[in-house]
Amino acid sequence: MKPAGSKAKAAATGDTALVVGAHGRHVVIETPSGERMLAHARGKKSACVVGDRVQWQPAGDEAVVEALVPRRNLLMRQDEWRSKSFAANLDQLLVVLSGEPMFSESQLTRALIATEDAGISATLLLNKIDLPTAALARERLLPYKAMGFTVLETALTTQPEASIALLTPALGGKTTLVLGASGMGKSTLINLMLPLAQAQVGEISQALNAGRHTTTTTTWYWLDADDRTNGGALLDSPGFQEFGLMHITPQRLPELMPDLRKHLGECRFYNCTHLHEPGCGVRSAVERGEISPSRYRLYEGLWAELSEGQQKG
Repeated sequence: MKPAGSKAKAAATGDTALVVGAHGRHVVIETPSGERMLAHARGKKSACVVGDRVQWQPAGDEAVVEALVPRRNLLMRQDEWRSKSFAANLDQLLVVLSGEPMFSESQLTRALIATEDAGISATLLLNKIDLPTAALARERLLPYKAMGFTVLETALTTQPEASIALLTPALGGKTTLVLGASGMGKSTLINLMLPLAQAQVGEISQALNAGRHTTTTTTWYWLDADDRTNGGALLDSPGFQEFGLMHITPQRLPELMPDLRKHLGECRFYNCTHLHEPGCGVRSAVERGEISPSRYRLYEGLWAELSEGQQKG
C-alpha cells in the first residue's frame, strides 16, 4: 500500500488500475506496478466492484476514478429489495460444498443460474470427502456432473498437501471467485492456498478505514504476488446464504439450466413454460429420468418466485 502522506504518482492519459477492495464511494486500486492507493469516484456512489479496471487520476495523497473500463462480465444477485454485485471480469466461479453440513441444492442451483446468466464458467469443489456423509453429497452432485460441471474432491483440513496439489492447476492463471455457505470450508481453502491472506485483507481494510466491513465485501487475493500476470487470483465473497435471482425473468430460466435447455426443442409449443402444457419435452425428460426430479422441483419453485416478483415489479 502507498505510504500515508506520500503523493500518488501521476497517471498518464489512459492509465488503468485494478479495483482490489471496495466499500461505498471508496475503493482500493492497484496500478500495474503494484502500488495500491485509496480512491473515490466522482459523484455520490461508486459503481465500481472488485475486479473492475478503471481509469484514474491522482488527487493529493489519494486518487479519483475517472471512468470504468467496459467489463467482460459481472456476477450479481438481486432480491426484492436490493441488488448486490459480487465481482467483475471473472474467469470462473468455484463453489465449495460438503456433506457435513449438507450443502443446499437450492443455493447451488441459484449460484449456477446467475453464473450462466453472466457467461462465467463454474467448478464445484466437494470438500470433507474424508467424512461418511461425502457419499450422499457425491450422489447429489451426479446430475451436475452429467450436465458437464467439473467436480473436484478434497479434504482440505486432513489432506492439505493433496488439496493444494489438486487446486493449484485448477486455479492458476485465472481470476476465481470462491463461494461457499458457512461450514463448507471456504475460509479453510483461502487460508490454505493463501497463507498471507489475512495480511492482504488487513491492508485493504486499513486503507478503507472500515475493518468491520471486511466480512461483507469481496476481497481480492493474488495467488502469487510476484507473478500477477500469470499467477491468478482468488476473490473471497461472503453472503452465500441467500441468492436472489430477481434480475432474471422466469422465461429465461430453462435456458440457464443446462439439463432443461437440452430438451427445449422437444416441446410442442414454442412458448411452453414446462409446467403444465401437453407435449412438453422437459417434463417428458423428467419422466424418463433424464432430468432429476429435485432439479425440476427447483425449477418449478424458481418459476413461481420469479413470476411473483415480475408481477410486483
